[in-house]
Amino acid sequence: MSPFPDRLGIEVIHAGDGRAHVRAAVNDDHLNAHGIAHGGFLFTLADEAFALASNSRGVFAVALSVRMDYFRPVAVGDVLDAEATEEYLGRRVGTYRVEIRRRRELVALFTGTVYRMEPPP
Repeated sequence: MSPFPDRLGIEVIHAGDGRAHVRAAVNDDHLNAHGIAHGGFLFTLADEAFALASNSRGVFAVALSVRMDYFRPVAVGDVLDAEATEEYLGRRVGTYRVEIRRRRELVALFTGTVYRMEPPP
């Protein structure tokens, strides 16, 4: 994991075989002007799960496109789980779905496609 998600309090629960699960508790530093979790914080949580899942198969994967939908507001103290699953895996591209949940409630959905290549030397 890179330093940026670590500084936001994002914890890796699992990563491997095209899947990943990360978790974070929302605190005051994660809020926007409306007093709810900033969309950028939710995006970073989902993006970290996406990156871990897409890079878990031994290749170097970089994002080609992503989409994020926000369904429910998130407050201080909420614990969020972002789980990434591989929806499609080709030789050069892969597509992933990341669900962000507060307990069982879906609060946001992220989808992303990566370009897969050999790792740089």
